[in-house]
Amino acid sequence: MVLELQQRLGARICAVLKEKYDLAIENISLETPPDLRFGEIATPIAFELARKLRKAPKIIAQEIVTALGAIDGFAGFEVAGAGYINARLDRAAAVQMAVSDEALPSSKELLNAIVEHTSINPNKAAHIGHLRNAILGDTFVRLLRAAGCKVDVQNYIDNTGVQVADVVVGFLHLEGKSLTDIQEIIRNCEMHRALGSARQQSSFDYYCWDLYARTSQWYTSGTTEENEARKRLRYDTLHAIERGGNETSEIAELISTAVLKRHLETMQRLGIEYDFLPRESEILHLKFWEAAFEQLKQSGVLYFENEGKNQGCWVMSRATERVQDQAGPEDDAKVIVRSNSTVTYVGKDIAYHLWKFGLLGRDFGYKPFFAYPNHECWISAEHGETQHPHFGAARAIYNVIDSRQSDPQANVIQALRGMGHAAEADHYTHFSYEMVALTPRCAIELGYDVSEEDLSRAYIEVSGRKGFGVKADDLIDRLIAATRAEVDARQTGVPSGRFVLAGVGTARSEAERHRIATQIAIGALRYFMLKYTRNSVIAFDFKDALSFEGETGPYIQYAVVRIRNIFRKGGTTPEAVLAEFASQSAAAGKSAGQQKVTSNTPQNSDEGTKCQDTASVVPQEAQKNTEALAPAASLTAWLSSEENEDIWSLWLRAGRFSLVLDQCIAASEPAYLAKHAFQLAQEFNNFYHKHHILTEEDVNRKTFLLATAAVALRELVKALSLLGIESPEAM
Repeated sequence: MVLELQQRLGARICAVLKEKYDLAIENISLETPPDLRFGEIATPIAFELARKLRKAPKIIAQEIVTALGAIDGFAGFEVAGAGYINARLDRAAAVQMAVSDEALPSSKELLNAIVEHTSINPNKAAHIGHLRNAILGDTFVRLLRAAGCKVDVQNYIDNTGVQVADVVVGFLHLEGKSLTDIQEIIRNCEMHRALGSARQQSSFDYYCWDLYARTSQWYTSGTTEENEARKRLRYDTLHAIERGGNETSEIAELISTAVLKRHLETMQRLGIEYDFLPRESEILHLKFWEAAFEQLKQSGVLYFENEGKNQGCWVMSRATERVQDQAGPEDDAKVIVRSNSTVTYVGKDIAYHLWKFGLLGRDFGYKPFFAYPNHECWISAEHGETQHPHFGAARAIYNVIDSRQSDPQANVIQALRGMGHAAEADHYTHFSYEMVALTPRCAIELGYDVSEEDLSRAYIEVSGRKGFGVKADDLIDRLIAATRAEVDARQTGVPSGRFVLAGVGTARSEAERHRIATQIAIGALRYFMLKYTRNSVIAFDFKDALSFEGETGPYIQYAVVRIRNIFRKGGTTPEAVLAEFASQSAAAGKSAGQQKVTSNTPQNSDEGTKCQDTASVVPQEAQKNTEALAPAASLTAWLSSEENEDIWSLWLRAGRFSLVLDQCIAASEPAYLAKHAFQLAQEFNNFYHKHHILTEEDVNRKTFLLATAAVALRELVKALSLLGIESPEAM
């Protein structure tokens, strides 16, 4: 609703600027005033035009307001302060728009996008840091799809990297296992899973977690000569895996595939799914790099270095174009192909992204790999199925990769631009984020020994290589167990007091209790990962995540349950109430709320505020009919008086959904939607405590209050869904 009204206002101001000043302005800056007393929308456009028009901003603002005329959905416009233009909405009309449920904006620019996220090395169990990546990526996919984009979700699998090589070394040289032995270990894990055994026995990725940590320590635990030999063994193993066609690479394939399946199962617990799993092994064996290498050389992006520290390498200038007659070597150049002819990570990534944009001239083979309830996830192969979905050739790319990879990501973008693919480079977004750590309290709860020094820190970093961290499945299990204890306590009538149970009228079955506990736990985890902006370090804490007070997932879920209880007790449904309210409102027509706006805005002498020296201009059409039908007149009164300002604020917040969605996508920042959901839940709770909905004696006002609750419910459920959080029926 708010986005649509902003677009109407922006379009009208653009037309006025063209008509009055012959100025073609594409985008009008629109802001939200700090207080409803100053209106609902403001623009500083007059300040922006002052130098060009050589007039005082206040004069320009007055001229624009005079020329605006009537705009559907607006009650009036005011010049405030030194030149702000404040717009007041027709509140009754805005409510009617909100009831009808605003249409989501569609993105015509991003018809086809690829979001790559998760991308865990398939050598051990996923940990808490991986969850932030996956939850951010999955939420952004939901946002793009809600905005009308076609999105392919890709999870890049580095199955030929050094981390996989380390686990292979561990199996072969620390444990002395053969290919057959490893196959037997995997079968035993699957058998224990079927029997419901503990994860330590039933999860192959857990086995690899411990082995990877032991192998990492083994590399440096011997004599100098032994460590050198172990280092050579590590890289010999890596090169054998990259070449393929040998038993070492077969073992690596077995391990990485088994671990990958466990990763997909872990992420599925959080509602996270993928469409395609491109693997590095196919990028190597299908000669993607060779095709990219020729393009890079032909475009002049790469050059061969004949001297200096990079002698014998193919390199790329980092930030500025190489000067051809530059004296001496460019030591800061980025090495793409080493002197021993091996390709760096950046080189392979350039090839992969040329494929993503449909610029490589080569394609993967495709095989079905993992079945979800509603679709199949495919994996790359050297020789795949004849019939398969189409992947790649995207118009926009979003890579969810942590901030430590900013330099390699910048190198790929630079290479694309240097090859003449400027449009693609402009639509390549590094969706960066900071790490996830643990609070000292959380580390202690997980059974780790925490030093005195670490106890004084705000957070403790995790390290998979050192074996210090929280496995993703363990974290989810602990969250569910903690929540389940609360759910069970309410069934026995002895709640601990941390949660406030709602929606429980009868004893619930074992399955229902587990489902409710899971919904709350997953909601708590996802919201905790999303409420912080991407550039913030997260210190995870069980108590903070599960709290029902403050900015948490359970707080928002509880608001949903509370609203559903209102309708349950009232013997009606949100849909029935909204239909009845819409019928009443429609009878009043557009005359609702079209009243003269008097100049009662507070005076203020500060030039910077949007409320001072107010000159009010009310469109004539809004003054014509002051005798609205009874329902419309009542609606206007219920939205206008000071004691009902909280109701209007709630409707206004509910109507911001599409605007917030637009902002999330423009800034690649899901935290905006998380904040919106929390603020909407807050405003509903304030409304709930102030107004007695079910005991209201005025029938029409009761319908209005119920409609307010119904719209809040609809928008909360919608926001939570895009955050990947379920809305429970009870808590």
